[in-house]
Amino acid sequence: MTLNPFLASLVHTILGQPLLALALGSMALILLGGILRHLSPLLGGLTRGLGNVGLFGALLLTVMQVIRLNSGVDLPLDAVGLPDQQVSGRETRVPIARDGHFWITARLNGVPQRLLVDTGATLTALSPDLAAEAGVEPLPMREPVLLRTANGTVSARIATVKELRLGNVVARNLDVVVAPGMEQTSVLGMNFLSRLASWRVEGRTLILVPRHPQDDHLSAV
Repeated sequence: MTLNPFLASLVHTILGQPLLALALGSMALILLGGILRHLSPLLGGLTRGLGNVGLFGALLLTVMQVIRLNSGVDLPLDAVGLPDQQVSGRETRVPIARDGHFWITARLNGVPQRLLVDTGATLTALSPDLAAEAGVEPLPMREPVLLRTANGTVSARIATVKELRLGNVVARNLDVVVAPGMEQTSVLGMNFLSRLASWRVEGRTLILVPRHPQDDHLSAV
């Protein structure tokens, strides 16, 4: 039996949105529980209870996602060279590149990667290839977000980098988005910079100061 194209598209959309699927499934359980209560009050009450728990869980996950993330992100997608960054005392100093941007070399889960520092981006955004290389997997229970990029609006999946090391700065459990259309450039956004004690630009150098500086490569933001 073949599904109507509209129904097939609807089912595919729901299955691709885990929180939506959870909410709809929970609502179905609540309705089913109401019907079953006429036959078996105990079974009906249990079914409605499970539905209420699922619906509350979907609401809680949605609220947590809205608090942590902002989907209005503008991501520049140009990339050119990268000068060497240096650790000076308890600061990591990043010279400006020839293209007028700041580029950093960081280790994502131990894998060296190049990222563009973008103070106008709310979130850190990774290309699918970079995410795969660093073992960063999208979270199945987190709703996709829409990102505005130079190539238009794209749907990006939310993921978490277990550890990002940059000079004498270490960030753990950093939220990122994995976005198609970013094959050449990944972006280090404000959700990383806001974890620092401070960051500033002096002349042609970006200076990053971790919140809890320790020895080089050991401090946590």
